Amino acid sequence: MRRPVSVVAAVLVAAVSLTACGGGSSSARSADQPVKKIAITFHGSDVTPNGTDIDVKVGQRIELDVTADKPGEIHVHSSPQEQEFEYPAGTSTFQVKPVPAPSQVVVESHTLDKTLFTLVAR
Repeated sequence: MRRPVSVVAAVLVAAVSLTACGGGSSSARSADQPVKKIAITFHGSDVTPNGTDIDVKVGQRIELDVTADKPGEIHVHSSPQEQEFEYPAGTSTFQVKPVPAPSQVVVESHTLDKTLFTLVAR
């Protein structure tokens, strides 16, 4: 009689373990998210956005659409790898690596020495 009880116990433990991990992967969920497009406009020493928080999903794809009256550089303080984008005068688009975990990522203009925005990944 002890053998069937131990088999049932093992099956229950396996079922609980699978349920705990069975919520689906975050990469599968983030792949279903639309691309977060962020418009950035540089005009002289003014920039939009300027110091705001922008919500994104963990793992969501992010695109920067830059319009500038002169060339410059944007720096994304992401971890584990920071990113830098040099933009020309005119319009350009850059793909930012998705934020891999809940956190805040500061995006700066090195040209203007200003924080453009902070990505708030949840």
